[in-house]
Amino acid sequence: MMPDLTDRQRRILGRLVAEYIEQGEPVSSSWLAEHSALGVSSATVRNILARLEEFGLVRQPHTSAGRVPTDSGYRLYVDWLLESRKRARPAPGVEARLRRHGTVNDLLENASQELSRTSHHVGFALAPAAPSARLRHVDFAALDGHRVLVIVVATGGVVAHRVIDTDDRPDADALAAAANYINREFAGLTLHEARNAILEHMRQERMLYDALMARALRLAQAGLDDLVPEETLHVQGAGYLVEELLGDSTEREHTLETLRALLHMIEEKHRLIDLLARCLDTPGLTIVIGSEHASPDLRAFSLVASTFSEGAQTGTVGVIGPTRMRYQRAISAVDSMSQALTKALEGQ
Repeated sequence: MMPDLTDRQRRILGRLVAEYIEQGEPVSSSWLAEHSALGVSSATVRNILARLEEFGLVRQPHTSAGRVPTDSGYRLYVDWLLESRKRARPAPGVEARLRRHGTVNDLLENASQELSRTSHHVGFALAPAAPSARLRHVDFAALDGHRVLVIVVATGGVVAHRVIDTDDRPDADALAAAANYINREFAGLTLHEARNAILEHMRQERMLYDALMARALRLAQAGLDDLVPEETLHVQGAGYLVEELLGDSTEREHTLETLRALLHMIEEKHRLIDLLARCLDTPGLTIVIGSEHASPDLRAFSLVASTFSEGAQTGTVGVIGPTRMRYQRAISAVDSMSQALTKALEGQ
C-alpha cells in the first residue's frame, strides 16, 4: 500500500523523478531546494528525502550522492500523471503514415517503427491470432509399423494430415474409438479452443489412466499443433534501448546483463510474446514498472501498452524501455497509436 504523502512530499518526489528521468544523475537536496519552487532550505529538503527513503520511494545509490527514485517512486509519479492526463488524440499524419502499405502486417510493422521513433524506446505491435476455423472431425488411420495418420477436418475447407510415431501398434478399432471420443468432446470448437481444451485434459493426470483417452488426446494434439494460428509480434528500436541504458550512470553496472536478457527475448519473439501476454490481459492502458513484472527477465524495464481493436479481435501496441523512461511521452505515444491503429484497421 502506497503511503499518504503531504503536498510538500509529493512535490519534492515529483520534481526529483522528473529531473532524474531527464538527466540520469542522482538529484541532490540543494538542487531540489533551488528548483522545487517551495521556498524551503536544503536542510528541509534533506528531511523530506529521508522520509521518502523510509517510505521506499527513493534511494541513495552512493553515500555522498543525491537520491534516485525506486520502482515504487516511479509508480506514484506515473499514477499522478494518469490522474491529471487528458486522453491523447492520434497525432496528425500518424494514420496516413500507418497506411503506407496495404496489408495488416505492414500496418503493424509501421506502428512499431512509429512508436520506437516517437518514444526513443523499443516499440512493439502484438497482433492477435487470426480467427480460427472450427473443428469438424478428426480421423486416425493405422499405417505400417507404429505410425498413425492423423487427419483434421475443419470449417472453411481446412484439411490437414500428419503422420505420428506411436509407442505401440494400435489396431483400427482402437483408433476409431479414439477418434469418436475426440469428435464427441471437441467438435465445434475453434482449432485454438480445441487444442487448449485437449492440453488441459492432458494435464489432468487422473484421465491418463484410461489408455484410450490418453492416446486420443496425444494424437489429436499433435494433429492440431500445425493448424492453430499464433500471435505475430513486430519489434523495432533495440538501438534506442542501448543508448538509454549506457547513458544511465546509476545503472551502468547492470547494463550488459540487462541488455543481453532483453535482446535475446527480442530475437526469440515467442518468449517475449509469452511474457507480454501475462501482463496484457486487460483492455485499455497498462503500465508495468520494473519489479512489478512477474518475470525476472523484465524487471529492469518498464512497459507502457494499450490495446487496439481488429474486428472482434484485440491486439496490443506499446513500448519497452528502462525504468528511467519519459513516461508522459510514452503514455501519450502509445495511447495515440492504439486509437490510430483501430481507425486504420476499420478501413482494411
